[in-house]
Amino acid sequence: MKICIFGGTGFVGRALAAQCVAAGHYVRVITRRRERHRDLLVLPNFHLIEGDPNNVASLRQELRGMDAAVNLIGILNPGKHASFEHAHVELPRKIANVCHELGVPRLLHMSALGAAPDAPSAYLRSKAAGEAAVNMVASRVGVTLFRPSVIFGAHDSFTNRFAQLLRRIPFSFPLACPQARLQPVYVNDVTRAFLYALAHRHTAGETYHLCGPQAYTLLEIVELIARTARLQRRIVPLSPSLSQLQATIMEYAPGKPFTRDNYLSLTRDNVCAGAFPAEFGITPNAMETVVPAYLAPAP
Repeated sequence: MKICIFGGTGFVGRALAAQCVAAGHYVRVITRRRERHRDLLVLPNFHLIEGDPNNVASLRQELRGMDAAVNLIGILNPGKHASFEHAHVELPRKIANVCHELGVPRLLHMSALGAAPDAPSAYLRSKAAGEAAVNMVASRVGVTLFRPSVIFGAHDSFTNRFAQLLRRIPFSFPLACPQARLQPVYVNDVTRAFLYALAHRHTAGETYHLCGPQAYTLLEIVELIARTARLQRRIVPLSPSLSQLQATIMEYAPGKPFTRDNYLSLTRDNVCAGAFPAEFGITPNAMETVVPAYLAPAP
């Protein structure tokens, strides 16, 4: 297949691109800064193109003749150059409309577990609006939606960010939303599900919830990260009011490590109602079996 991946230079995109070319597919990735990602050029049957995915003319040029498009673009916090509306709604709508116009038969779209119009956070509400925008073309394009829980892996911004924060803050670590429930899913399990959907047309029209084998509280996850990284820290659970205060303060810190909208997302459990979809034939990996491979210090 000829597959165009949007967000192909990111954490999930790189893993998916590698699996696609290993399966014999041709992969095209559009990026605004090609020079930053030249390491990807070692992949065979892979084409890294410098362009603007927000430009409809550019989208038409890169999607023409493709068998499938995959949209992985997403942001955790809005910034100067991208809002939730822009990244999660307007861009998916443009991609979907061009797929419809050109007759691209498949579109796989990454949403988020908990996406809903009445969700507590702007992030989750925008993800729901993005799903609705993509589904507008479902009568002609085979659309498959994925709603993963938080995704972890060697180059993630989840476990690695907590490990960095734990290293920087000695002795006691104040943790907001300690009882928030999450069911993290391994990046390679997510990308294998995408690869299966690309090869099986019957997945069109479906929405898949992707979670790991176990649900944890955020406190349990941070304790696991601390143990794995061999960092002796006292994790101090914060109350809801102190959690909100921490979010308000950290929203203005460099890199926005935690925001008020992140806090609102964590007020709702991020867990799956059932097991990993059986049709993918995947036994999802637990954090305990994967995280030590990249966070445990060298002996």
